[in-house]
Amino acid sequence: MIWTYLSIAGFVAWVVLLLLPWQPWRTREVLDSDSTSADRDLSLLTVLIPARNEEGVIETTLAGLKAQGTGFKVVLVDDCSTDSTVKRAKNINMPNLKILNGTPTPSGWSGKLWALEQGIRHVHTPLTLLLDADIFLMPIIINALLDKMESGVDMVSLMASLRMVTFWEKLLMPPFIYFFKLLYPFHLSNNPLSRVAAAAGGCILIKTEVIKNTGGFESLKNELIDDCSLAKRVKTHGYKTWTGLTRSVISLRAYNFASIWDMVARTAFTQLRYSVVCLLLVSAAMIIMFCIPILGLFTGPSISAYLSGIAIAIMVTTYIPTLSFYRLSRLRAITLPVCAVLYLAMTWSSAISFWKGAGAHWKGRRYPSV
Repeated sequence: MIWTYLSIAGFVAWVVLLLLPWQPWRTREVLDSDSTSADRDLSLLTVLIPARNEEGVIETTLAGLKAQGTGFKVVLVDDCSTDSTVKRAKNINMPNLKILNGTPTPSGWSGKLWALEQGIRHVHTPLTLLLDADIFLMPIIINALLDKMESGVDMVSLMASLRMVTFWEKLLMPPFIYFFKLLYPFHLSNNPLSRVAAAAGGCILIKTEVIKNTGGFESLKNELIDDCSLAKRVKTHGYKTWTGLTRSVISLRAYNFASIWDMVARTAFTQLRYSVVCLLLVSAAMIIMFCIPILGLFTGPSISAYLSGIAIAIMVTTYIPTLSFYRLSRLRAITLPVCAVLYLAMTWSSAISFWKGAGAHWKGRRYPSV
């Protein structure tokens, strides 16, 4: 009898997800390059790049910027790098590039936000593009960002296309996007009347006055999930945001299993607001939605197997749009339950680290538990 109840719960959960009006599993919110407007004047824009030990990618990032157009400025803040990041940035001979030597991160700040705070003081244009140092922009995507902003929004962010080359990248990166969209549905985030606020920190175009009017980066200084926190502040102050997927903003960072685990575990428990109740609820939901249908299909009574089969079919249906967007085989949809278990384990790892007082670790820095 218990299997029947659990199978019903899993079935209902997937039906509800499938029928949600905002359909978070779809890939409708997309923005890509439009190569028809290559000669646009970009003098109203400053690109602000925080960089810490990015010698392997910074030249590629800056080369991508050079193909965007003319007139824009670039402020690169060297966040106390110990490698040749600055030297390689200078090798590009990029016009209007200013390189700032960042000072050590003060107590209470995250390294990236402190670098941005130092950099924004040198931005004197109406628009600011916040760009991670490991992000490559396809030609003319900045024009597409500007066009989107001119449609009536104050902040536009794009979820960078993550590297999907190795086994672990192909297995775990698509569900990372899938789960992110479930947590922060883009359709709701893009609705000014909704309290949901999402952003992708790798590429954010924002009005400079909006940054200042919402408290600047100091108001976010200790936030580990700085992109979504910025979006929340922007929306709270009455400004409009838009977030979407893209194939024209590409992350250059390579990942293995350990680095993916660390990336997720760094902020997973933070996303749950350090709440044990939320952790248990999420764990129960993940088990009911991703584990019970698989077990019920093979071990439960006939009604459980029937309901589990439908639940699995819906699961696959909702995951396929993400795989298709990134041009991966739809057969990979059958791996989603395995990925879900791994992401749940990463979340528990994040919680355990918090309880032990270990804090988050990123780019050679350790941030204390709050």
